[in-house]
Amino acid sequence: MRKFFLAGLALAAPLVVASAAAAEVERIEKGNLVIEGIPEIPIEIVERLNQYQNTRSATFRSWTADGAGMLITTRFGEVNQLHKLSRPGGARRQMTFYPEPVGAAAYRPGPGRSALFFQKDVGGNENFQLFYFDEATGRTDLLTDGVSRNGAAVWSRQGAFLAYQSNRRDGTNWDIYVVDPEDRASTRMVFKGEGYWLPLNFSPDGTKLAILKYISITESNLAILDLDSGQVTAVEAGPGTAFYGQSIFSPSGNYLYFVSDHGSEFRTLRRYNLSSGRVGTVSGDISWNVDDFDLSPDGELVAFATNAGGRSELHFRRLNAPGSLPAPKLPPAVIYGLKFSPDGRRLAFTVNQATSPADVYAYHFGARRLVRWTESEVGGLDTAKFAAPELVHYPTFDEVDGEPREIPAFVYRPSGPGPHPVLISIHGGPESQAQPVYSATIQYWINELGLAVIRPNVRGSAGYGKTYVSLDNGFKREDSIKDIGALLDWIARQPDLDQSRVIVYGGSYGGYMVLASLVHFSDRLLGAVDIVGISNFVTFLKNTRSYRRDLRRAEYGDERDPEMRAFQERISPSNNTGRITKPLFIIQGLNDPRVPVTESEQMLEKVRQRGTPVWYLMAKDEGHGFRKKSNRDYMAASVALFISQLLAPAETSP
Repeated sequence: MRKFFLAGLALAAPLVVASAAAAEVERIEKGNLVIEGIPEIPIEIVERLNQYQNTRSATFRSWTADGAGMLITTRFGEVNQLHKLSRPGGARRQMTFYPEPVGAAAYRPGPGRSALFFQKDVGGNENFQLFYFDEATGRTDLLTDGVSRNGAAVWSRQGAFLAYQSNRRDGTNWDIYVVDPEDRASTRMVFKGEGYWLPLNFSPDGTKLAILKYISITESNLAILDLDSGQVTAVEAGPGTAFYGQSIFSPSGNYLYFVSDHGSEFRTLRRYNLSSGRVGTVSGDISWNVDDFDLSPDGELVAFATNAGGRSELHFRRLNAPGSLPAPKLPPAVIYGLKFSPDGRRLAFTVNQATSPADVYAYHFGARRLVRWTESEVGGLDTAKFAAPELVHYPTFDEVDGEPREIPAFVYRPSGPGPHPVLISIHGGPESQAQPVYSATIQYWINELGLAVIRPNVRGSAGYGKTYVSLDNGFKREDSIKDIGALLDWIARQPDLDQSRVIVYGGSYGGYMVLASLVHFSDRLLGAVDIVGISNFVTFLKNTRSYRRDLRRAEYGDERDPEMRAFQERISPSNNTGRITKPLFIIQGLNDPRVPVTESEQMLEKVRQRGTPVWYLMAKDEGHGFRKKSNRDYMAASVALFISQLLAPAETSP
């Protein structure tokens, strides 16, 4: 069936692709979508994709104040909204009804309370606003100014105040505010920041606030703010720079638990004594990053998740007595959002695995039982037929201790004999990580287009230690591109993979990697899909939002330095379009504050001037990626058509 389907598309494929290279390409607007060079999508693609695109997922957001129910986000319609569950597997009650997705949210703590905050932006502009919803009255009030960017909101332990970050003062620097949500006039700045600051956690008595300044993925500053005096006390695991992250005060207020990689390759869970200033380690015996943790309300137990090569491992440890508690056996998955119930008897979290959508679970400590709270739909598809990835390691160009450095990658293979065409999906960040989470799109590519999908974690990826994450910084930027070249070499050695039919796909920094791969390896690729990708580091740093600029300079280098600027210009794909000879599909959101639309538009113009086939899709109501279902549906269908046309000649050749 697959070969017959692609053969049917192949008849017109060369003409359709070639038309996109014409000097004048018509720009068509369909609602909020702007389309150039993309032909009509065959109904066969739309209908089959419909099942995959109608899968849902659920994400845990909060326990209700009394711990009897949960707040989750899931999509029924265009975008994710808040829903309340009163029991495991129970009917959901939708709480918000907006045309824009709702993200972070949490119930206000305290007995008898039935109110919550939530966060939302407009059109993907990421100028998030905070809202206060009173469940009893059904009234929603705006807590922030409606203009600036706000977030990282946390409740005080008794629910009296909400702390959050905002760049309202000058649009660049981040200050910390505290508000009584029932009296917006009570809003006050409690900390004036230079750079990117955010609140993390209130002390139990509400007089102190753990705050953090993020500088880069390898450097941040953790401190405790006294809300009465304004005094700031630095929390340090030792001399020198390090990463500091998630922090929680103990119920007694005597300790601050936090994550740091000081003196270690990996981020470990540590404990800071507020009286003595001493720091101890809780998880130092585990050589993987602690990605998430929570303390039980009585302070006796800590639950934390480690990132073991991309997959999560859950741990429970006693804090005031030796030993660990058994944790539930979970499938190979990624877990996040760990949160104890108010009574401390259960732990909620989200489980996301490659072969089924994300769902919410709770572990009951007394019964040692894992209870599933949600069961998301998969469009009538049989998840037993979904492909699970294999973790492989392939050698690259440089060495570690005299041996070739190995790059981890997740490989999804279709059923049946090969050699299979290959799609390399490159993550963004770059300080992110490809993990074995659910993707309806990946499963469609595998099951319907016969693609093997490879998701590499090239150097610069998070999760493998602070040395690895820094291997692509500044002047070492193109070393990560060499890792893609090494992956192409590895593909050529696999008998079930077809080195002559390889496509690259990626978004954000992954979009840059896609464009750079076309520059360096056009002769080894069929084509590429670039989503909100950086095309020129100098113009990117000039046009990205001011509050992001210094954070990105820490990774990409400072364009104000003449030597660095010359290097960035030399390696930027927009200045090397003469080396791009294979078809390209560019996708962009108009309101993207991170990688502005100008990055895609300038690449589109330069590639088209060279006569290279190029398609373009832009959404006027999206930002850094597509979040609305109708836009995502069209994007997925057009990408499927683009891939099908790239593969079609090979499928029909004798």
